[in-house]
Amino acid sequence: MNCKKSLLTAALALALPLSVMASGGASGTKIDWIVEGELGTVVINPYDIAPLTAVIRNGGYVLTKASVRIVPKKGGQEIRYDVGPQTLLTHGGIPVWGLYADYMNTVEVRYTRVFQGKSEEKTETYKIRTAPVYFEATGNRVQSPGAFEIDVKTRPSKEFRDRLYFINNLLSPGPKSSQVVWNNPVGGAQEWANYPQNAVVDTTGETSWFMKPDAIYDPRDPFKSGIMMGFHQNDDGTLTWGYGQRYVKYDIMGREVYNRLISPNYNDFSHALSVGENGHQFLRVASSDLRRADNTHVRTVRDVIIEVDPESGNVVDEWRLFEILDPQRNIVLKSIDQGAVCLNVDLSKSGQTLTAEQLAKLEAQHAFGDITGTGAGRNWAHVNSVDYDPEDDSIIISSRHQSSVVKIGRDKKVKWILAAPNGWRGEWKDKVLTPVDKDGNPLKCRLGKCEGDFDWTWTQHTGWKINEMSKGDIIYVSVFDNGDGRAFVQPDDPKEKYSRAVVYKIDQKKMTVEQIWEYGKNRGHELYAPITSSVEYQKDKDSVVVYWASIGLGSKEGPAPVLTEFKWGASKPSIELKFHNTLGYRALPIDVQKAFAK
Repeated sequence: MNCKKSLLTAALALALPLSVMASGGASGTKIDWIVEGELGTVVINPYDIAPLTAVIRNGGYVLTKASVRIVPKKGGQEIRYDVGPQTLLTHGGIPVWGLYADYMNTVEVRYTRVFQGKSEEKTETYKIRTAPVYFEATGNRVQSPGAFEIDVKTRPSKEFRDRLYFINNLLSPGPKSSQVVWNNPVGGAQEWANYPQNAVVDTTGETSWFMKPDAIYDPRDPFKSGIMMGFHQNDDGTLTWGYGQRYVKYDIMGREVYNRLISPNYNDFSHALSVGENGHQFLRVASSDLRRADNTHVRTVRDVIIEVDPESGNVVDEWRLFEILDPQRNIVLKSIDQGAVCLNVDLSKSGQTLTAEQLAKLEAQHAFGDITGTGAGRNWAHVNSVDYDPEDDSIIISSRHQSSVVKIGRDKKVKWILAAPNGWRGEWKDKVLTPVDKDGNPLKCRLGKCEGDFDWTWTQHTGWKINEMSKGDIIYVSVFDNGDGRAFVQPDDPKEKYSRAVVYKIDQKKMTVEQIWEYGKNRGHELYAPITSSVEYQKDKDSVVVYWASIGLGSKEGPAPVLTEFKWGASKPSIELKFHNTLGYRALPIDVQKAFAK
């Protein structure tokens, strides 16, 4: 009997550590993680894709309102925001956003706590330790997997000191990605799969947020990979974007709202997801099965716009650009640098151009896919932005490989073309805008060059209407003029190339265009960005954000983007940040307050 008791005692002793380690459930009620304050536990990276976020759980109490302050480092930028009752309910506590990386953060919270009918105002300080910034290492020696290296070239004025910028950058393709191509039908751009490098930085150069996408991104899966582009912060503070065969919506804490496959009628999202005033989304995709006139089945490349109702996921309309524009226009294709055509960039072809004979050979060979060429099934258009104009129910697109910004109506008819008139035929020729000076006098142009300071855009990005400045037939459009193939030629010295941020004033009734602002030409090759980049007006500060995203592409030092923001009409930037060892796509300000206000 005594022996049995001893054995039972020993068994219980051995079992005890297991029960102690349990964290609730049938095996016990003990909670092993630390509860630091008067609320619940602190959950770091609660939704798995945003490591510099946390939720201070409500601890079983009802929270009605809260405010959060991330105590800044010495000389750092303060992040402070209020949290509304819906947000507190959604996250089960107080969302903490904007933590410093690899740092013991001090977070001050104020909240109203209700328990047993009693309401209390509380103020607490939490200490939250974070891990370093980390992006996937791809083996490229000129790109860093760690935090952005940033030089503050122009310190912001007081007005811009509170800015937070979402940086949408791209790592070079690694061996895990770019392993899959479409086979049947042939063509498409599925293999375009640079690993994402998305983050938020402040005006001191600190990283306040970054995406660790593993939970939603798999470079080995063609339906879970692709280049993340088209980021847009919605009025409710959430982010929408797309990648590969998906379009998605998440809040800035990383919580999924939806993550959907695009309709099987389309494929290969990249570059542009725009949100219209009607709430619909306009995505740049391609056709997943087009029967050409020669009876060939192909997947097209970057030449279809679809309008999606995000509530249902239904596609409500489409713009098939190979039927609306001229896919045989080749004057731009013959003049752009084949080392930076923004496909899978091949720097070994830098300085090379294509001839009409080479383009014709592609047609004769029935060569299709993400290649420079004319006709559906090749990258003849390379649409890199789309914007919706509610005033006349139209879209404005930027076609890089046509060096054209084009407005197209709901009826699928071209309204106007902002581009050099060379190479436009028939019905399209009559839609080209006439450049004028400030007094409305027509400017003389020849072979892509115009008198005065006026210039067209060349292999441009982000042709976006400035709604706040526009009224009726008079609209303002911002464009990033990359500048490759300017005036349809490659200069003898590549260092003669330059890029511009430019704003145009368009009279849609008179079919004229006036250049009212530019920046970049004065700085020459220093700010030359051959691919990607963006220009966008910001209503909150009456300013223009310009991201020179691919400066230094192909250099030994690697790409070094520059981010600038200008007061409207200013000749110098109010802030200038220089990045190192990273390739950019787009940058945009992030409003933290509207993400948590409800």
